[in-house]
Amino acid sequence: MLNVKSLYAVGPVETKAMDTTQLRDNFHVSGLFEAGCINLTYTHYDRMIVGGVVPDGKDLVLDEVKEAGTASILDRREMGILNIGEPALVSAGGESHTLGRGDILYLGMGAGPITFGGNGRFYLVSTPAHRALPSRLVSLKDAASLYLGSAETANERTIYMFIHPEVMESCQLVMGYTMFHGGSVWNTMPAHLHDRRMEAYLYFDLSEDNRVFHFMGQPQETRHIVMKNEEAVVSPPWSIHCGAGTGSYTFCWAMGGDNVDYKDVDPVAMEDLR
Repeated sequence: MLNVKSLYAVGPVETKAMDTTQLRDNFHVSGLFEAGCINLTYTHYDRMIVGGVVPDGKDLVLDEVKEAGTASILDRREMGILNIGEPALVSAGGESHTLGRGDILYLGMGAGPITFGGNGRFYLVSTPAHRALPSRLVSLKDAASLYLGSAETANERTIYMFIHPEVMESCQLVMGYTMFHGGSVWNTMPAHLHDRRMEAYLYFDLSEDNRVFHFMGQPQETRHIVMKNEEAVVSPPWSIHCGAGTGSYTFCWAMGGDNVDYKDVDPVAMEDLR
């Protein structure tokens, strides 16, 4: 079963007036992972699509998505697929790929319908593309890594880059995930902005009784959204995006927009946060 909803772009002025429910309606994505379903959210931020696929032992085929405006979803798009479940199979473009837990598969424009099988839990991100590039499966050992933070500031973490210029070529999609070292819970702090591209986060590996407080908004007008395990949040280009958990977790980040330079950010000083 295919389910699609849309999130329309809103600016900082409108966001200032939103209450908790309105913030969640406009930026929070829940219910991604449902057995036997493909659940997609089409965002109007750089036309990014985020979604969850749970084959539950049967094949699920993702092909036409009306919101994408093409006969098949990848006719004018590229896609990254992260498996956070058991090893499972994804097939597209006449090729089959076995994704272990933590692997990310890149599918290029024109790869055709996508078949998800087995007992995987697949998180997908898709952005518009301007040319066809080879599909590629990237495992954790093949990813580029960046160590940041410290135990003293509770943000000691390693960033793993999969769909990234240091690893492979894409049109505009950049995707990877961040894993924390023991006792660290803060992500992306100090905060920053990148007006040239938007970002989406998926929080996972979070125990049922823990939460992540995701911070967003302009630096002088911050807001927060409380996140459960396997929930996503959309971050507009004008917004900061950082968070702190009540326990350990991992988060997948994905970006689309004007460039693929991961370090193209505008830092926000602590004294400027309100």
